[in-house]
Amino acid sequence: MNLEQLTKGVCDIATTAGGFIREERKIFDLGKVNSKGLNQLVSYVDIEAEKKIVIGLSQLNLDAGFITEEETTIKSTKELNWIIDPLDGTTNFIHDLPVFSVSIALSRGEEILLGVVYEVMKNECFYAWKGGGAWLNKKPIGVSKIDLLKDSLLATGFPYYDFKDMNSYLAALRSFMKETHGLRRLGSAAVDMAYTACGRFEGFFEYGLNAWDIAAGICIVKEAGGKVTDFKNGEDYLFGKQIVASNTTIHNHILKTINEHFK
Repeated sequence: MNLEQLTKGVCDIATTAGGFIREERKIFDLGKVNSKGLNQLVSYVDIEAEKKIVIGLSQLNLDAGFITEEETTIKSTKELNWIIDPLDGTTNFIHDLPVFSVSIALSRGEEILLGVVYEVMKNECFYAWKGGGAWLNKKPIGVSKIDLLKDSLLATGFPYYDFKDMNSYLAALRSFMKETHGLRRLGSAAVDMAYTACGRFEGFFEYGLNAWDIAAGICIVKEAGGKVTDFKNGEDYLFGKQIVASNTTIHNHILKTINEHFK
């Protein structure tokens, strides 16, 4: 399996799906939005983009299953799986806020072999494959060199349906507000992780995410020289609903603050 060649094919698929999403945004009708649950919105654009991605990936002739957000294809427990979020940042898309992305990863078990995040409105394609480094529009990227929390800019995502740890989360936010240059909430975890990989953020943390939100970003951050863990500095982050991604040098500082409040 040539991961570099495969990644380039996935980039083409992601940018094609992103082009479809960009064009649909111009004529999008709010009346065509449905709800899957509390604050979990979906539109025909999510569904059609996912169908296009699944068709494109199927043509790469790789014996892999699919783990997809919109479940347009049967989930699989094969050794290899494509993990797909066709439109990460659906709420932004619906409200015409220009931060949303296509996220595609290939996993072997819980190991991510490649990841692609295409930020649609900026036409930025972030990608990486195991052992191949991290890239943005054909140029290599790396995490920032900042090693002090007080000089750092962090990203996070607000809980939108799982509120059981809300008090702990708000307490952590208060601490980070005092300890850093600031916090940003863009509304797309895939973009947050891509921005951490290229040094725009020093770190990112969130709870309540699904695998398709973060799988591609995990590979990109790691290949850019960053670090990814759960809140306890362990490896249960892909399916464990807790994630911290950073430039490595401030990782322990982020974990220390989080664990002062999350028990």
